[in-house]
Amino acid sequence: MEQVFDPIRKKFVKLTPEEQVRQHVIKVLTRCQGYPETHLAVEYGFKYNNLQYRADVVVFNRALQPRLLVECKAPSVKLTMDVIDQVVRYNYVLDVPYILITNGELFYLCKRDAQGDYLQQSRMPSFDELCQE
Repeated sequence: MEQVFDPIRKKFVKLTPEEQVRQHVIKVLTRCQGYPETHLAVEYGFKYNNLQYRADVVVFNRALQPRLLVECKAPSVKLTMDVIDQVVRYNYVLDVPYILITNGELFYLCKRDAQGDYLQQSRMPSFDELCQE
């Protein structure tokens, strides 16, 4: 199988459809949005209900607190309520103000408000805005 170099993990990885979406998101965040590569983690491990999980991409602020959770799916995967529920469950642990869900064709960016509701956003926050949350 074809491989691609992941600049965050600093290694070559299999270029699956999901990985292609993940690498596109990484490029958008770092090249277009100016997020520092040093503040991104890929396949970030954490525990929830004593089970090990991995978030596709997590962006940290300057104090290294998680601020954006990205869930990537292959283009063939529909972004259903099950996917949204998965990311919300992850966020019980990570407690980020922003979540991004994408299959490379559709992108849903939401910000959690003070009541814990997720409100869809029309644009990505800059890294400075992300750090102020």
